[in-house]
Amino acid sequence: MKSSLVIAALCACTSFQNPDIVVDIRVLAVDADKPEQVIDVDFTNPQPQQMLAEIQPATVCALVVDPFNTRDLRWSMTLCNYSENERCVDGDPQELLGSGVEPDPDITDPEPTMCAVVQPDAALLAVVEHELANDDLKGLQGVDYEVSLRVGGVDGDPSLDLFAEKTLQLAARLPPNRTANTNPYLDHVEVSMADNDSEDFSTPVTLPLGRCVDQPTPFVVPANKKVRINPIEPPGVRETYVLPTLDGKSETFTESLTYQWTATLGKFDNDATGGPRDLAGNEPPLFTDWFSPTGDQLGGSAQDSTLWIVQRDERYGVHWYETCIRVQP
Repeated sequence: MKSSLVIAALCACTSFQNPDIVVDIRVLAVDADKPEQVIDVDFTNPQPQQMLAEIQPATVCALVVDPFNTRDLRWSMTLCNYSENERCVDGDPQELLGSGVEPDPDITDPEPTMCAVVQPDAALLAVVEHELANDDLKGLQGVDYEVSLRVGGVDGDPSLDLFAEKTLQLAARLPPNRTANTNPYLDHVEVSMADNDSEDFSTPVTLPLGRCVDQPTPFVVPANKKVRINPIEPPGVRETYVLPTLDGKSETFTESLTYQWTATLGKFDNDATGGPRDLAGNEPPLFTDWFSPTGDQLGGSAQDSTLWIVQRDERYGVHWYETCIRVQP
């Protein structure tokens, strides 16, 4: 299956230059089950050990895909201070959280995971104290730190390894009604079809989720079709939150959610949807249109395309979904 998909990818004229189409190893997202934690701090007499006692362990996991290679992947995750190049800075406080070798993430059963846990320990305290010492606001709006991911093929050249980072935040309960962020989520995903030059879509149906290898009967579309994929949000998923302001007051916001779209075949008309309202107050569309490969690109046989949906809020919340669409010539 992977060999036939390689041929299909090579025949797709947009594959090499289109970042939405995954043809090699890629880190698509990194999430944490607790992207933000809010703790009580006595600013008149802060006690580090007391603050650590309020912090909960946070599990960080990576979505790493390698659809056209059959190989194991080696990885490591390191806790350190926030940086802009996704790598820990030499000399700054840091701690290796976990490492290992995982079998092929696209076909192994059960699906392997790349996860590590940030513990409330001396290493985290050292990172937070270093961050505070370099924060002009002294942690007023929270302290950011990161988990840096490094990943590559088990027999690959380490100089070609990929790096990615997950930013987490630790914040004081200021104002008193401040609450920690949680990851966004979806109710379901709807899908409908139309001819490429038409806006007359079929009745939407629920798109089954899961890897191609786990779906014996994935959603089927003909070649050269426009497929509208629409994430359906449940009520209340967009959290309302408060942040302190420099004048000692607070301001209330409502989250805006964004969606990142990638696949192994075809093309998207928009690889990023959602986001804040426009100047007129209108909500941006959440859906995207995916165009299935042509019959010539399929090479005369049905091909499965994996699609990934990465949902994000503006407070480091992340959730991802994977699905499979079978394209018939």
